[in-house]
Amino acid sequence: MSSADTSDLQQLQALLYRLIVAPNGVAEELANDKGAIDLDEVIVGDARMTSVERTGIYADAYFYRLLDALKENFPATLAVAGADEFHNLITSYLLAHPPTEPSLLHSGRYLADYLDRSPMLVRWPFIADLARLERALIESFHAADATSLDRAAVESIPPDKWPSLRLRFHPATRVLRLQWRVEEILRAVEQNKQLPEAVGAPVTMFVWRKEARVFYRSVEPIEETALNMIEQGCDFGAVCEGIGSVASDHDVPQLINRMLVRWLNDGVLLNQVTT
Repeated sequence: MSSADTSDLQQLQALLYRLIVAPNGVAEELANDKGAIDLDEVIVGDARMTSVERTGIYADAYFYRLLDALKENFPATLAVAGADEFHNLITSYLLAHPPTEPSLLHSGRYLADYLDRSPMLVRWPFIADLARLERALIESFHAADATSLDRAAVESIPPDKWPSLRLRFHPATRVLRLQWRVEEILRAVEQNKQLPEAVGAPVTMFVWRKEARVFYRSVEPIEETALNMIEQGCDFGAVCEGIGSVASDHDVPQLINRMLVRWLNDGVLLNQVTT
């Protein structure tokens, strides 16, 4: 293929992409195009269907593929809003945030933030947090793999090194601060049960992946303190002090040990501790 042929192919690809993703349709994009494109030169029309109509088929297929992908990634948001409202939501969302990467994985990256400013909040004030939790599950599932910290590695650490240890979260771990307790809505959708009423209350959600499965749960204030400090890069000694400051009426060493065992069992810590 000559360099001229390559240039022509690139121009054709750019043209078709622009027409297929045009927010107001192929015909309007052509009418507004400064380059006075003659689509008939590159797309063959006939008595049954014009070149614009043929290109429109690809544009419709592109949108509905995105819609189907977002339905799969946000099933609880879909269940709450219903098919028609979800369709309208995705139409307006894609106008505001057209995909910029080839993978469909990224198409819903900004949906929760978009819902934060959506009129849908009037009817479903929790829906942005619900989408945020669903997006965290997708990100966790597709996050990079890494070796989790296990008991053998922990037991090999000398006792005098523990206070200065800095624990790190596994790449598939997510800590979310939400204003609505939407986890029960998500579980109801997963179990095909009737949707419960959403409870408006601040909650911290913990999301992680283990053996190719993604899990999530809410955390109590004491564990939230520990998770926040680990996120901030505090050493283990400081984390223990932080836990002690909010759990003075507990057996703090036993509490710390119980949380650490749970984290190790769930594989949420990275096998890369520093001193």
